[in-house]
Amino acid sequence: MVKHAKPKGFYDVFERKSQDFPAGETTHYCPGCGHGTVHKLIAEALVDMGLQDRTIFLSPVGCAVFGYYYFDTGNIQCAHGRAPAVGTGVARSLDDAVVISYQGDGDLAGIGTAEIVHAANRNENMAVFFVNNAIYGMTGGQMAPTTLLGQSTTTSPLGRKSEREGGPIHMAEVMSALEGPIYIERCTLSSPAGVMKTRKAVRKALTNQSEKRGFSFVEILSPCPVGWKMTPVQSRSWMASSMESVFPVKRFRDEEAAPKGNGRLPFLDDGALRDLVGAVANEVPTKVSTLSQDLGVKIAGFGGQGVMSAGILLANAAIHEGLHTTWLPSYGPEMRGGKANASVVLSSDAVGSPVVDVPQALLAMNGPSLDAFENHVVPGGLVMVNSSLISRKVERRDVRVFEAPVSDLAAEAGFLKGANIVMLALFALESGVIGIQTLKEIIPKSMKNKDLVEINLRLVDVAEEFHGRE
Repeated sequence: MVKHAKPKGFYDVFERKSQDFPAGETTHYCPGCGHGTVHKLIAEALVDMGLQDRTIFLSPVGCAVFGYYYFDTGNIQCAHGRAPAVGTGVARSLDDAVVISYQGDGDLAGIGTAEIVHAANRNENMAVFFVNNAIYGMTGGQMAPTTLLGQSTTTSPLGRKSEREGGPIHMAEVMSALEGPIYIERCTLSSPAGVMKTRKAVRKALTNQSEKRGFSFVEILSPCPVGWKMTPVQSRSWMASSMESVFPVKRFRDEEAAPKGNGRLPFLDDGALRDLVGAVANEVPTKVSTLSQDLGVKIAGFGGQGVMSAGILLANAAIHEGLHTTWLPSYGPEMRGGKANASVVLSSDAVGSPVVDVPQALLAMNGPSLDAFENHVVPGGLVMVNSSLISRKVERRDVRVFEAPVSDLAAEAGFLKGANIVMLALFALESGVIGIQTLKEIIPKSMKNKDLVEINLRLVDVAEEFHGRE
């Protein structure tokens, strides 16, 4: 009988996908490292509990990043410290997912302190396995937030001193100070008995996950022989004699009676979400438009010119015509007068990124906006200029230019604040990307202040009249 074997929750081969390493079975962790032990405990539990196919394993930066080479589950590599934020999104969008946030001490207690605290406080339905080896192991043995007093590292060669670096952070105790978590325990890998207790803690946390009880936090004291400059045997002795006196092994909380299902407020369905943000109501698009390529539009001006509203209207009109679209605002801290711009992407397919760095079209409502974005427009692109406020000419000779006194046209119609509508209508007429009739249909649906619908529709007519004369 085989007593020891690779868990079925692992891939058959641990490939290091890098040009520096040939394909094949490789080892990623240093001799004596605790990550391998914790990995095995989790992988065995996922298979034994029938959770493997439901699991999303989150691997942030640090030694924990190698997790996606090992676990035959869903895997997401997260930015440094941000695994709890990513886990929040996964848990709230995939109701049946078992979410594992696997983090080291530098990642969780240093870079990602805010993310872990707020995820725990919200009692997000995830299992967090916090591997505490008191050091930044991957980056050369630097001091971590959990480095012990007196412990020497490459960045604390004289030993950590409370007067200089402060004391080590006790994350299980920090979690225990919050009302949200339902299960908090600190375990150790210093001995076989400690490993077996860690095994039970891992399974307890995963049980909570599968039953949607809430946030579970398991801190695991783990050896880093290379970072500590010890042998594997010495490192485990040091854990028992030094680490465990600073970080006592204990169960801080176990709310076994926590209700299944997490007790969260129900999610908004798509219709309710659209109503909440004032988007266009559930409708079948009036037509299905196609674009030969994605179109990035930059609408820019100063705060108070309706730049953001124009972007939302353009996006809603695109949706009405069957296109995919995104709207991304950017503005300064000023309520009025500061710089503001909106990026709108229109596409026949799903949009990969909402960022518009090189727009195909620029709608410049004032001089500083033209100055800022003129040189970013792609050759052959369209530059729309509000000549009421922009006195200079477009310097580029490789773009198409359309000038119109949009602020004056809006003022003459009796509503200066509607200059954004005039500009947007002129863009629709000049580019042909959206139909002018579509814009007229969208304005009543998108305007929160229904008293302004009539004058804004009139401004579209003003734009049509001006465009017809050009």
